[in-house]
Amino acid sequence: MKIGALIPVRLASERLPGKAIIEVEGKPLVCHLLDRVFASKHILEKRDVIVCTTKDPSDDKLTEIVEAYGASIFRGSTDDIIKRFYDAIEMYGLDYILQVDGDDILCATEYMDLTMDALLEDDSLDIVTCEGLPLGIASKSFNRRAMKRVYASYKTGKNDTGFIYYFTKTGLCTQKIIIPVSQAHILDQARLTLDYASDLEVFTTIIKSLETTGDLLSFEKIIEHLKKYPEVMKINGDLEEEYWQRTREKARLSYVDDEGKNLNIKL
Repeated sequence: MKIGALIPVRLASERLPGKAIIEVEGKPLVCHLLDRVFASKHILEKRDVIVCTTKDPSDDKLTEIVEAYGASIFRGSTDDIIKRFYDAIEMYGLDYILQVDGDDILCATEYMDLTMDALLEDDSLDIVTCEGLPLGIASKSFNRRAMKRVYASYKTGKNDTGFIYYFTKTGLCTQKIIIPVSQAHILDQARLTLDYASDLEVFTTIIKSLETTGDLLSFEKIIEHLKKYPEVMKINGDLEEEYWQRTREKARLSYVDDEGKNLNIKL
């Protein structure tokens, strides 16, 4: 049984190009994220964390940074993340996959462990996700069986937005949802994903503040900091509607069900 992590990242972002390798406190943002994934109790070696990027030359610099930091690289399809993931899983021989989005720089290690714990404890499950946490904090865990089911059924080749819906909104996979384990983890106003320049300002502010205390890996400390300084959340607080509207417009995904019917995923 082999457990690994998959993180989709590419530098040719429409809204904030090269965001993954922007340096904050002397370290590329992707490395801040890698630190959090390395800290998962289910990741035994750094090389079991695989950044899934593209074959485009624009991602050469990302590849250099990631490999120098100790993680692994898989280079595949530009827009088809389902195929990128499937091929990476086959190449690295993964049985269970911790999946973290590349934009979620402060993704909570605690919930990475919780999702994988739940998946390993119940063989009837295909995927475990989180709900109720601030945007950008949650992760998912799924198994090879789920990946094979999705790969056999998906139809839309451009699925870089909304790819996870193939696992969670099609009925192809058996799902469990993890909710916040503490009221202290709930903060609906917080937006902690990296899409826009104002998101970058939020991450920079948080990282610079918490780096000095040594608490960067503590999700609870991040939430405590935001509650103490609510003005930080206001920096990007007006982006939620735009973010979800864009997701709805781009995530037009289709698949084939068990009866051979062509269906669209409903958001």
